[in-house]
Amino acid sequence: MYFSIISSIFKSRASLQLENIMLRKQIDILMRRQKRLLVLNRDRLFFVLLSKLLTGWKKAFLIFQPDTLIRWHKQGFKLFWRLKSKHKGGRNRINSELKALILRMAHENPLWGAPRIHGELLKLGFDISQATISSYMPKKECRPGQNWLTFLHNHLKETVSVDFFDVHTLTYSLLYVFVILSYDRRKIIHFNITKQPKDSWAAQQLIEAFAWKSPPRFLIRDRDSKFGQKFKARLRHLEIHDIQTAYRSPWQNGYVERVIGSIKRECLNHVIIMNETHLNNIMKSYIDYYHNSRTHLGLNKDSPIHRKVCPDEDGVIQSIPQVGGLHHRYERFSA
Repeated sequence: MYFSIISSIFKSRASLQLENIMLRKQIDILMRRQKRLLVLNRDRLFFVLLSKLLTGWKKAFLIFQPDTLIRWHKQGFKLFWRLKSKHKGGRNRINSELKALILRMAHENPLWGAPRIHGELLKLGFDISQATISSYMPKKECRPGQNWLTFLHNHLKETVSVDFFDVHTLTYSLLYVFVILSYDRRKIIHFNITKQPKDSWAAQQLIEAFAWKSPPRFLIRDRDSKFGQKFKARLRHLEIHDIQTAYRSPWQNGYVERVIGSIKRECLNHVIIMNETHLNNIMKSYIDYYHNSRTHLGLNKDSPIHRKVCPDEDGVIQSIPQVGGLHHRYERFSA
């Protein structure tokens, strides 16, 4: 105690004033009527700045540990450089109109992800990355995804695949949809609906699909009993090479499995089918959207029927409902 009194005599007037200021500030904090010490950010900043001016600040810093002040200083340093480097470098932010359009597409098309919205924006003439779109899309609780392996990278223009899938109606009866998919541009070149999928009926679908066009060289199918001897005979008659997938290996027929999954996820899972006629109309509506409007990852964000890019003009972007409003197409229209 006596040593501190004697040493204070030889201190400069400025040091004594700074020490008194630090002590008074601590008393002010203690006088605040709180159960715990209430230390504000401005208090922390005050002590950090004052410690730079007062060399013996540790002796005057009484109600806190010296390590506490050092930690405050590090936090302030991080905050300073975060504010200083904010919005510096990186990609330019998109304008508010484009951001609103992304949110509008995500809201109107809850089944779409960033790749689908990116493909739609590319067709509208926007130069924007898919990653940027992902950052502005509203977060979903669950993002359903499907991964499957594919094969057959050669002979895409000469290959089709076929498969059946079933649909439940309002009266709990079953309808079976037969689909033929071309690998060239992912086109659904034929579909038909039946209540009794027999071997002879499946064989007749090949005639209806390729009656006015040259048949493909290869046809990929699973080992379903619906593809019986009559179906195989029809393939030989059309000189189509029959390729059967392995047992329980749907990934080997990945293209048509993916198309069937898209039909269900994007259309049939969201409607109640009344009867065969209703299902036929729904399928025609979706296939028209699938061919002319829907963008595909496998086609570099293009549609099976090539879709032109709208010129980058000051036109009003309007949405065109498709498939009963489940999906939309966006076009520019002059004001």
